[in-house]
Amino acid sequence: MKSEKRIMRRALQAPIHVYRKYISPLKPPSCRFYPTCSAYALEAIEVHGAAKGAWLAAKRIGRCHPFHPGGFDPVPEKLSSSGDRNGK
Repeated sequence: MKSEKRIMRRALQAPIHVYRKYISPLKPPSCRFYPTCSAYALEAIEVHGAAKGAWLAAKRIGRCHPFHPGGFDPVPEKLSSSGDRNGK
């Protein structure tokens, strides 16, 4: 089960790595958020898993438009089943 989750994470992260290496350098910097949307997506998938991480990334990309001020927008911490932050 753990390896299946890891495979899903890597499968979702692979296109983001391709974008960052080959497409992003061709465009002028224009991200209105910190961390960038691609960095946010990678971290969200790593911290929260494939499904929730992809959902958080999609919501973040949806906020990326000229009418949103942007700014510092970190990935939310993961809550454990007991409600503690970062599973502790």
